Amino acid sequence: MYTPHTDSEREEMLKVIGVPSIESLFEDVPAEYRFPRLNLPEPLTEMEVAAQLQELASINETTRDLICFLGAGAYNHYVPAAVDAILRRGEFYTAYTPYQPEVSQGTLQAIFEYQSLIANLTGMDASNASHYDGATATAEAAVLAYHHFRGKRTRFVVSPSVNPQYRAVLRTYMNGYENLEVIGDDTNHPFATVEDLLPLVDPNTALVVVQYPDFFGRVQDLTRFAQKVHEAGALLAVVVNPLALALFKSPGEMGADIACGEGQPLGIPLSYGGPYLGIFATKKDYVRKMAGRLVGETTDKEGRRGYVLTLTAREQHIRREKATSNICTNQGLMALAATVYMSLLGKTGLRQVAELCYHKAHYTAQQINQIPGFEVDLKAPFFHEFVVKCPDSVEEINEYLLDNGILGGYDLGNDYPHLKNHMLLAVTEMNTREDIEILCEALKEYSHD
Repeated sequence: MYTPHTDSEREEMLKVIGVPSIESLFEDVPAEYRFPRLNLPEPLTEMEVAAQLQELASINETTRDLICFLGAGAYNHYVPAAVDAILRRGEFYTAYTPYQPEVSQGTLQAIFEYQSLIANLTGMDASNASHYDGATATAEAAVLAYHHFRGKRTRFVVSPSVNPQYRAVLRTYMNGYENLEVIGDDTNHPFATVEDLLPLVDPNTALVVVQYPDFFGRVQDLTRFAQKVHEAGALLAVVVNPLALALFKSPGEMGADIACGEGQPLGIPLSYGGPYLGIFATKKDYVRKMAGRLVGETTDKEGRRGYVLTLTAREQHIRREKATSNICTNQGLMALAATVYMSLLGKTGLRQVAELCYHKAHYTAQQINQIPGFEVDLKAPFFHEFVVKCPDSVEEINEYLLDNGILGGYDLGNDYPHLKNHMLLAVTEMNTREDIEILCEALKEYSHD
């Protein structure tokens, strides 16, 4: 570990605070736990550490080495070089939380631009910036609904086709509330439609949560469903893939109250699972119950444009006992990445990427559906993910694909007992026609073995 302070500097600091030694700083810790003997290797030079880390890193296989058809919430998209170039600028890379507007105008403006783009993309009135990932953003939708109804409505209806990890995190978040029920996500009925949830929606329902496109990639117009949910007095939260919104109706157009989801498709690399970006946008009526930071645009006394944190109380950020939700650390760097990505591509570019994903996925599904033993439901509309019914276990097939340099799909049997031998495949703009042909040839060879 690198420590920047010299012995004399440490002595000076101890003298200033009136402490005789560093050891005395730990007197309140029981002696037996104070300075444990650690089984650590001998120290290494920087050159030796760099070589060892490089050797460890070379063991990993990434999407640079494998053809990737794995999705299920994190997707292999192309990230333009400009995204990383801007993120690494010192004024963004080292920026701290934007409490003091007089020294944080650059950070605040970046957040404001992000919020504006997300609000536009989702069709909502306002967006925050931001949550840790799609799962926490989804859970925060439930927290908002609970506080909106002041705890008087205690039923939360969640579709089984919402990402299983998101459902699990939502349940964890809501576990501490009394007399609250989370229902609807019965994994024995994975392909239930949103209409199948309507009998569960009653006058005690605070929130209904669905996904669009859903976890299986399916796309369904939610307009009529939103009307039915509102007739019961409940709120509707839609978990979105932001890239799909460049091609399909936005949640706002369909009448949703909250749009949340994972922002990773917007210029954020896979990075072994994070850091990612939790999107959260809502109608104006619910802004004051929204967790996270909200930046507003204003003018100073001289008429110059400026930006400042607004609407949310300070305790939402620093005083846990007074906060209505979690203390939200703004994922500023990830929000900036999404902002740069959306700004670079623009409305037309985002649609082109979405169209590439859509058409390549449909071509792949058609090809796989012709392979003996494999079956794809081509009747249900989908975006860039689809379910493949396989002749054998997904684990066995994925091992075969990996031997052929292919990262296969997600095993749906992990989360849905009734979907044993069902694989969720994702296709993005990164998959070439040659990649798709290699996948299909490997599946044909497996089928013939």
